[in-house]
This record gives sequence, C-alpha cells and structure tokens, in this order.
Amino acid sequence: MPIKRTFDILEHCLKNYPRADAVCGKYDNQWIPFSTEQFVRQSELLAMGLMALGLKKGDRVATVSGNRPEWSFVDMALAMTGAVHVPVYPTISEEEYQYIFSHAETRYIFVSDDKLYKKLIPMVGKIPSLEQVFTFNQVAGATNIDYLYNLGKEHEQDLSYPLHQLKESIGEEEMVRVMLSHRNLVSNFTTHANNFAMGPAHKAISFLPLCHIFERIVNYNFLYKGIGMYYVETLAQIMPAIKEVQPHIFCGVPRLLERVYNSILTKGKQLKGIKKTLFFWAVELGKNYEYNMKLNPWFRLKLAIADKLIYSKWRAGLGGNLQIVVSGGAALQPRIARVFSAAKIYVLEGYGLTETSPVVAVSNLVTREIKVGTNGPVLPGVQVKIAEDGEILTKGPNLMMGYYREPELTAEVIDKDGWFHTGDIGILDEGKYLKITDRKKEIFKLTGGKYIAPQMIENKLKESMFIEQVIVIGDHEKFASALVAPNFEYLHEWCAENQILFSDNSELINHPKVQAVFLRDVKEINKTLGQHEEIKRFRLITDLWSPQTGELSQTLKLKRKFIEAKYKDLIEEIFASSREEN
Repeated sequence: MPIKRTFDILEHCLKNYPRADAVCGKYDNQWIPFSTEQFVRQSELLAMGLMALGLKKGDRVATVSGNRPEWSFVDMALAMTGAVHVPVYPTISEEEYQYIFSHAETRYIFVSDDKLYKKLIPMVGKIPSLEQVFTFNQVAGATNIDYLYNLGKEHEQDLSYPLHQLKESIGEEEMVRVMLSHRNLVSNFTTHANNFAMGPAHKAISFLPLCHIFERIVNYNFLYKGIGMYYVETLAQIMPAIKEVQPHIFCGVPRLLERVYNSILTKGKQLKGIKKTLFFWAVELGKNYEYNMKLNPWFRLKLAIADKLIYSKWRAGLGGNLQIVVSGGAALQPRIARVFSAAKIYVLEGYGLTETSPVVAVSNLVTREIKVGTNGPVLPGVQVKIAEDGEILTKGPNLMMGYYREPELTAEVIDKDGWFHTGDIGILDEGKYLKITDRKKEIFKLTGGKYIAPQMIENKLKESMFIEQVIVIGDHEKFASALVAPNFEYLHEWCAENQILFSDNSELINHPKVQAVFLRDVKEINKTLGQHEEIKRFRLITDLWSPQTGELSQTLKLKRKFIEAKYKDLIEEIFASSREEN
C-alpha cells in the first residue's frame, strides 16, 4: 500500500519490517524496546482513548517532552485521528508556552515529567481551549498516559471501527502539524529515504529535539526504512547511548560534530612519540579526502594503513558501527566532513527549513552525489532557483500550507508564482549542488560599503584548535571583529605544556602568550579571506554559550541579537577608537 499519510508508516512497517526494537527508550537506566506490533497497538489505544474523551478531527494537541517512545505514540495517535500535533521545546519560557498554546487553541498537552507538569498545569483555566495535561512519567496528582491506554482498551469494541473510518477519511492534503500537511511530510521523507542504503539490519539513535522538524522528518525516514529507533532524552546521555546502542546512523548538527572532532584531536595530542605522529598523519591524510576522487594505489594504501591504525579506533569510540551522520542546521567545516568520511563515517549534509518540511537538498550516498562544502543535490520533485540578489527560492510538494492564521505573513514569503523566499543566500555549484553562503538577514554592511557574510568567516575561525565558539560582528562599522570563546580544555593543556600559570580563566585569557597564540591563528585565517573580511580586532571571553544561557538556539545556532546585547559594552569598546577617528 502506498504511503500517503504519516501514520501509514505503521502498517508499512508491520507488513514489511516487523522488528522487536522498532522504538526504544531508557527507563530506570535500562533500554526498553517496543516491537512494531507494540508501537502500532500503543498508538491505536492512545487514539481511541483520546476519542473517548471527545477528541475531534482538527483539534490541536501539544507535546512538551524530550525524545522518547511515548512522543512517537502520541504523534501517530494524533495523525490517525486527524488531530494536529503541536510539538514544543521543553526549555522555553512560560510566556512563550502561554502564547503558543493560546494561538494554536490547544486542547490537550502531554508532558514528560513532574517539573514540566508543575510548570504547565496552572495554564488549565487560564487558556480557554486547554482542558487537561497528561504526563509520560508517573507524577503525583497528574493524569498519566496509562489512563488513556486503559480508556482506549475499555472503549475498543465501540471505537475500533470508528477509528478505522476516521483514518480512511483523512486526506493527504490535511494538516498534521502546524502548518504542514501529510503530503508535505510524506513527499519529503519518502524521497530522501533513497539517499542512503540502510534498513532492518540497522539501528539509529535520536537525540536532536523531535519537536524540531529536522529530527522529526528523519525519524519518519528511519521508521519507514525499518531502522530501529533508540531515543535519547537529554544531551548528557548521547555518548553513553552511542556506546550502548552502537548505532549505524544518527542526525547531528555542526556544533556537535565539531565537539566530537575536537575531542578526538585532544586525545590525539595526549599521545606520545610514534603514536602521536601516526595519529596526526592520519588526520592530515583525511583532510585531502574527496568522496568521488579516483584514488591512486598509493593514496589507497595510505588510507588502508590509517584505517587499521587510527580510524578504526575512532569508530570503536563511537560504538563501532557508525557509518552515516546526517548534518543540518548550519554549514559544517569542510575538513570535518573530509576527515570523518576518510574514516568511513560518511557525513551527509542537507539544507531545509520548517516551511519546506524541511529538506530541500541533501547529499546522496547511493548515487555518490556528494560534494564537500555543499548541501548536496536538490531533492527530486523539489524546485530551486537563485534570485538576482542571491536568495534561494524553492517550491514543491514539501512547501507548507502557510503560516497558521497569518495570511499576510504567508504572502510575504510565498510570492504569486508559488516560490517560497527562504531568506538564505546561496548558489548551485556545478548547476546542482546547493551551497548556502549565509543568511540574508545576517549579512551586514561595513561603513565602506562592503558586505560581510559572518557564517563563512566563523566557520573558518573555528578551524583553530584554540577556538570553541565565535561570533563575527561589525554591522555599520569600519571593519569586522569577533568575540571568541576559547576551547578551554585544549587551551589548559597548551598552557601546561608551555608552563603558563594562571588562577582562573579570566586571568588566562589576558595572558600575553595566550593573546599571542590567538592573534597568530586569526592572522593565518585572515590570509584566506578577502581584505574587507579580515578580522581586525577580537576579544576573548570566558563564557561558553548554550541554549540554557540563551546565546544558542535549541538547534545550537547563534542567537546574534541576544549575544550582541549581552556583550554590548565589550563591543562598544572594540569599535570606540575607530568611531572617534570619523
């Protein structure tokens, strides 16, 4: 049977890829698997339980939770009843929750634990549409999801056929998530599922937030191919989960891959003698790797030696089975993609937005259409063109229905010819590989009239082992500058080797030798930039940015306005002397 609605994945998997560990979660420090049959059963019982409460087609239901099997049970249950899923990050403010639930006219909310329950239960009574909050964990005084499973069992005889009729009535053009239809999502994951060859023999871990469309669509992709899904609820559980589950594939963002890469290099630096020499020889060899280059016998031999001595140990540290990492959300440093791929951990970069369900382009491992530094070829069925100002425009079956109750805002981004204006600047390399050069809104202009694309420069600066995080600044200033958060783990080791003493990081970043080594690296990177792009001044900071402290989004992108406001005085000091010269 063809898949037309997201919940059709369940019947597809039951028929073609039944497995004992269709979805798995960690409870009381143990992995608990749910078979394909259990996945289907839990979803249907939940659907009938909600129907028994009076849930109707078109009702909005929110989830506020980390990644876990119950999230997928709710997602499928809502899809098969015709309700609309409103997934929300578990880390936003009460004011943001209040706005989202009110704007979406949310009827029910599912939360994972007591902390979220206590935070959100006061909204029942304040938001007219909101009736009840259910919990995944057992929480004192709360209605647990088990109540709905039991309610579904109790009414199964009466509601089994009505549920079947309801499923049959749901068309592919109907909304399943604000504001995406079944067709939007299904057309997307069934297409990019062809970009890699994995299936029932493989396992994946899921740790990027499922409430974000990137992880959600890949979750559908993996389930559709019969890959076992192991859900990781918090970021702190990622590395233990990789070692325990030994996954073959997962999704990541550049920030995460940078941390893994830097961690590998840091361990290599701790080696001594010939081991250290061989380690960094293998790293340098990997930097010259290209997916589609014709390997001469000598290079092939060197790769084989590097694999046996070095790369195999990296794979072992990542569970031993890892073959593919799908990367999205921002540009990845090319050297990281090359080195990982040389080590037989292939990085598939992609590009998309929530409004495009989300994938527009992604590297294709099956056809070998992969080019480092690009986001791969545009998906079949999706159209892309580059506007005169460089903005990427796209349309296709994956394009959203519009912004919810925002017709004017929708008209601003989708023109009369149906092209969605992404807000990203890019090119089609070789006529087919989409390459993002920057966000249209993030490009800024120097007083001399030259434009700066900060992401590209930031990526280059992060190639320095000393730099953990960086933001390029200089809008309406004479020159570009940067705020730099050092890689303190690496910097502390370097200081120990160079006998540099310090009492804390504040003292450390002001040490002349530390300032000098950062200046050296920035000067080297400046040689690869245009004259107007060079970083003329920079300041080191002791803070490390995160979603919890506000500088990064939930998908680890820089929140530029927040950072610039937080460091307003420091930025003023950087540019003060140049302004006085005007």
